[in-house]
Amino acid sequence: MSFIIKLIVLFFFASNKAILKDLIPDNHVDIHSHLMPGIDDGARTFEQSLDLVRSLQELRVSQFITTPHIMGHVWKNTKEGILELKNQTVKELEKHSVVVPFQAAAEYMVDDQFVKLFQAGELLALKGKHVLIEMSYVNAPMQLYAILFDLQIAGYIPVLAHPERYTFYHNNFDEYLKLKRVGCLFQLNLLAVVGYYGESIAKIAEQLLQKGMYDFVGSDVHHSKHIAAFEQRVKWKEVTALEEVIKNNQFFRIE
Repeated sequence: MSFIIKLIVLFFFASNKAILKDLIPDNHVDIHSHLMPGIDDGARTFEQSLDLVRSLQELRVSQFITTPHIMGHVWKNTKEGILELKNQTVKELEKHSVVVPFQAAAEYMVDDQFVKLFQAGELLALKGKHVLIEMSYVNAPMQLYAILFDLQIAGYIPVLAHPERYTFYHNNFDEYLKLKRVGCLFQLNLLAVVGYYGESIAKIAEQLLQKGMYDFVGSDVHHSKHIAAFEQRVKWKEVTALEEVIKNNQFFRIE
């Protein structure tokens, strides 16, 4: 096959793949983002917050649950501080004619501080008792399953952010199955499906999707480059499973 023919074939298959932004339905609820100014590694200023919110609205997001990091000695955010900044952000958005349901939860690193917080009932949930958690990208916590057990005994439901990005599980897929068995819900980072985080992560995301292991999706938007990536095409042609998981986010809708 000549080089030109190969290019034509590649273009044909690529052009038949969906653009990510086109898969976002009307009135989508985003449950994972870093939109509030100066609180973590997301928006730095309110102007950036405003741009990100408006950009997500253009992607048909109509309700927001933004999730600042709470992470040991890195992001020492508190429930009170997050809620105070959320109220300030809502007021500033309204001044710019952006009136949307804008809530705040948190993305909790599973560490010793997290254990103390849920034992004290101090968590900011996505909805009800659904709590967004994450792990280090280097390795899982040694006491992960004990923590997940105690978290659920305390009445919370763990929603694990971006399981596809924990590369230490890529060669041990049974760990994903185990996490599901012990009650973990999975939240897909949407940009994983366009290869934003790399080919291996996109591949695992596809496997998890096809096995029906995802429960919800999130944008995990931090900055304008993340917004721009919604213009890219999904890495695979069949997107039915992805579309179904995206629809599940309606669970978090405020009526």
